[in-house]
Amino acid sequence: MRHRLLEETLAPNRWPTGTFMHRLTDELRSELLGLGTLRSFPPGHVLISQGDRGTSVWILLDALVKVTGGVENGVEATLAIRVSGDIVGDMAAMDGSPRSATVTTCGRGVCQQVKGPVFRSFVARRPAAALALTQVVAERLRWANQRRLDFAGYETKICLARVLIALISRHGRTTDDGVSIGIPLTRAELGMLVGAKEITTQKALRELAAEGVIRRGHRDVVVKDLAGLTALADLPFLAKPYF
Repeated sequence: MRHRLLEETLAPNRWPTGTFMHRLTDELRSELLGLGTLRSFPPGHVLISQGDRGTSVWILLDALVKVTGGVENGVEATLAIRVSGDIVGDMAAMDGSPRSATVTTCGRGVCQQVKGPVFRSFVARRPAAALALTQVVAERLRWANQRRLDFAGYETKICLARVLIALISRHGRTTDDGVSIGIPLTRAELGMLVGAKEITTQKALRELAAEGVIRRGHRDVVVKDLAGLTALADLPFLAKPYF
């Protein structure tokens, strides 16, 4: 498996645009793959638990995970989705604080576990890797800020349109009748991403489907009218990816 992944890391367009691995050079990717241990996991496996004191970093080589967080009253929210090429667990590795969220695999996945001290040494001696990590963190902050602004300024339907556009701009794949968001998300998880209850999200999805803008599928949404969705989202152009 290691030999195959070392070959794939050098393949053109192997990593989705904007991910940590995409931002590294071939040399840095190969070096990073040699610093840790390859692990495979079943669906529903918890890679990271909120509040834990672990410092390992996980490089998603062939995986899709969701990032969730909970508060003391038991309410949980889906904060983000991470895909192959992304990095998770880096904040605790860099500052030693408890884990700020839980990371769970959405399907079978292959990840590279790199111990915190090893990863810190890697970015300390490799300025280009440190810059890539900084850019990734900046994009996450930009996403979080944009969602707060959306929640404050728009109704659920428009917030949902904005999130769907952000998802397809990063993960979308072409289908026969449009562009799929490319990620298996339940209605409840979509609602968490837009700060709305599941029933409210369901209503917004039904309205968008009735207007012919989207098609709802099982754990999927296909955008049939991207121009119409963009106009509804009050965006002058396709939103840049923030995940």
